[in-house]
Amino acid sequence: MTAEKKDRGKSVIRQEADELDALKYEVAEDLNLDDNIAEEGWENLTTRQVGKIGGNMVQRMIRFAKNGMKGKRR
Repeated sequence: MTAEKKDRGKSVIRQEADELDALKYEVAEDLNLDDNIAEEGWENLTTRQVGKIGGNMVQRMIRFAKNGMKGKRR
């Protein structure tokens, strides 16, 4: 594998991680947890709050995947 391919792979992974972070913040805002995060930080959220964010992220990703598959069907 060339260095160029490795760099491109890292770039794609970084982009995907950034997109997941954006989704995480979007979900937190929708759940009205953004103020808690701003005041206390992610590390001080309760397990329940973090679980709500993660669960909603998974639901959205499933919805995105289903919508994407519908577009590919004929």
